[in-house]
Amino acid sequence: MQRKTISVIGARACGPKVAKLAQAVGRMVAELDCILVCGGLAGVMQEACRGAKEAGGLTIGLLPGNEKSDANPFVDIALPTTIGFSRNVIVAASAHIVIALPGSYGTESEICYALVYGRPVINLGGWKVKGMIKAKGVEDARRIVKKLIKK
Repeated sequence: MQRKTISVIGARACGPKVAKLAQAVGRMVAELDCILVCGGLAGVMQEACRGAKEAGGLTIGLLPGNEKSDANPFVDIALPTTIGFSRNVIVAASAHIVIALPGSYGTESEICYALVYGRPVINLGGWKVKGMIKAKGVEDARRIVKKLIKK
């Protein structure tokens, strides 16, 4: 059976509260034996990768530039795309499920692309985008992911 991919999206700079949330989401992804996909840089991306690695998971970073060395230290597979923010399309489309944490316009674009491509998007960031699945916290998101990966 093919392992599921979960894209974790959010701000490239985050405070301690969001960092802790991202780490917990990353751990959850790994504990469910899914592969974590992200934009590969700092902030939510790095903290989600950190959490996944601490739980023995596999991480993929889809980088905006052309240097693998731009990836955060918790990315296992760094894939330079050379396409800048356009890589957000790939982050969204490569996932079976997307989990959205707090962020800005880049994160919102990934949410919208994911919804366009029919990917379920779990809302852990207070987003007000129609079509997202609201989760009350990481454990609620885990329950939702478990249900979705069975489909």
